[in-house]
Amino acid sequence: MPYRRLPNTDQARCRALKTVVAKADQLNVNDLPISLKTLSEARNFSQKFEAARGYYSQCYANQARASRKHQENVRMARLYVSHFIQVLNLSVLRDEIKLSQKRLYGLPDANVVPDLLSEPALAEWGRKIIAGERQRTSQGGGIPIYNPTIARVQVHYDIFMESYEKQKGLQSLTNRSLEALAAMRGRADELILDAWNQIEAKYQDVLPNELRLKKCRDYGLVYYYRTSEKSLSEND
Repeated sequence: MPYRRLPNTDQARCRALKTVVAKADQLNVNDLPISLKTLSEARNFSQKFEAARGYYSQCYANQARASRKHQENVRMARLYVSHFIQVLNLSVLRDEIKLSQKRLYGLPDANVVPDLLSEPALAEWGRKIIAGERQRTSQGGGIPIYNPTIARVQVHYDIFMESYEKQKGLQSLTNRSLEALAAMRGRADELILDAWNQIEAKYQDVLPNELRLKKCRDYGLVYYYRTSEKSLSEND
């Protein structure tokens, strides 16, 4: 005997609920294989679940679309911040800038560039470098670094920070919409299971078996044959 399998994706859940409702709406009350209560709940919940799924899809699409531009902003900010630190380190080696002044930037004495791979690290070091350069030059600590200038670094840093905050907001919306959708899945499964159980009970005495399965499939029930059963069916 084939076995029934409940939907395991949100799209399949929506389709299962809509199929039951659409098929039942074609019948009069006396021919319904499910109760009016179940039909009403499935119809109302299906609309809410579809709306929640659509909202999550839109949030995810917005985040993905913004992410492409954001990654370019990240790349440019990382390039300029890293380049500035390298030039600063060279200036210290040439005695153009005092070693002790590196502390204004929060940098170690060693001739290294901090890890800028993560976005939070890039945000933190960009802020430190901009503040440190301004503090050094305002205190008479020598001429400003010109290649790149701190103004140029800040332009790309500000662009990055704007998209960084925007991306965090979009991610938060996506996460909240996914949590709301996930919270509805249990109820969706309950309604589908309840409707499918009622439909199978309605047609349990229909013969032959293939006709019974067909009537159930008309309401969206999904059946699978095990490998051995499928082989026997093909041989017939």
